[in-house]
Amino acid sequence: MKILFANFPADGHFNPLTGLAVYLQEQGHDVRWYTSQTYAGKLRQMRIPSFLFKRAMDFSGDVLEEVFPERSKKHSQIAKLKFDIINAFILRGPEYYADIQELYKTFPFELLIADCAFTGIPFVKELMKIPVVSIGVFPLSETSRDLPPPGLGLMPSSSLLGRTRQAVLRKIARHFIFGEPNRVLYELLDQYKIPHNRESLFDMVIRKSDVLLQIGTPGFEYYRSDLGENVRFVGPLLPYTGGRKQSRWFDERLREYKNVVLVTQGTVERDVTKILVPTLEAFRGSKETLVVATTGGSGTQQLRESYPDRNMIIEDFIPFSEVMPYVTTYVTNGGYGGTMLGIMNRLPLVVAGVHEGKNEICARVGYFKLGINLGTERPTPRQIRDAVKKVRMDETYRCNVRALAEEFSRFDPYERSARCIAGALRAQGFRINAIVPGELSE
Repeated sequence: MKILFANFPADGHFNPLTGLAVYLQEQGHDVRWYTSQTYAGKLRQMRIPSFLFKRAMDFSGDVLEEVFPERSKKHSQIAKLKFDIINAFILRGPEYYADIQELYKTFPFELLIADCAFTGIPFVKELMKIPVVSIGVFPLSETSRDLPPPGLGLMPSSSLLGRTRQAVLRKIARHFIFGEPNRVLYELLDQYKIPHNRESLFDMVIRKSDVLLQIGTPGFEYYRSDLGENVRFVGPLLPYTGGRKQSRWFDERLREYKNVVLVTQGTVERDVTKILVPTLEAFRGSKETLVVATTGGSGTQQLRESYPDRNMIIEDFIPFSEVMPYVTTYVTNGGYGGTMLGIMNRLPLVVAGVHEGKNEICARVGYFKLGINLGTERPTPRQIRDAVKKVRMDETYRCNVRALAEEFSRFDPYERSARCIAGALRAQGFRINAIVPGELSE
């Protein structure tokens, strides 16, 4: 098949799709990718041809304030969230559609696979009549009568009072918090005569997809009695790592300390004072705890100069597969991929993230008692120190992480994804073995 991948221009939306793209390519499919200039180099390394944004605004690699200066005038988290939804996501949909129409002339693809925040999906599905598969690169955002409104990082309640409160909050969120983004979305879709039934913006892309492949497993998602029929959990779908020539990484100090704390803010967050500095400060000079900090290339040398202590290892990047077997606690701002890796390595978590959807990830960590959610972007050293001690001493967290890791291990993400895609295509009239060879069973 001719398969086009596409993504919203952010690492957390591109990287998780790469492993699946390579897998499908290895099955003999013609895989190409529509994306930002930022990812052209990575795609060349994977030998995947790319179509780069032309009409679509390309702001990957920049903070949103640099692209949208007016965002700095939004002072509350809700105001920033609404601004981002409208300007970074909704308004880009027609631009993606224009680019995709153009590239279709030279690459008449038969299937689109995109992250679930890629707002070109309704246009491709409804106007081009091409099957679409979306990938859930963050916790499932589908609204439900059993849950509080998505996007606010609220945990569910099953009590009568809690369910009543959640119903009220869903109405408030739909009409007041997300009312403006919804109106912008409806007006835009009306211009292109795309039916929408005034669905929530959190449901729109999911409903317009033939199937949503949700990264993760049911054990890391809130229960929904009204789960969409096109939602499939595929396990920990992680970035492609093959083909990279990496030297083995090891430091003797990993064996010298009783406790090893791994801390990261990912590659996007540049402000090292949010989590890195408080964690380093929390354990500075400790004789029992080694801190391994990965900076993603932000402020590495300055941090080394500020924290020259023997119990501090500070690097731009460290292969998590090399260091996680030695780690006892994982401190993170709640990136979805990093959280998945931590769970797979059976590490209790301390999470501190609010923006870019991390509040939903962190909320699930706390709800399922996989660790402690500090509920802030800027924890204090004492908060981190106390939380690390608690998750280390309370066996509940480690047992829960271990159980979820075992659930993860029962999923083969690539094979499962391929079978789910094949099932969706079969419903569209394609051959049963369009994606995977042999007979399929749902």
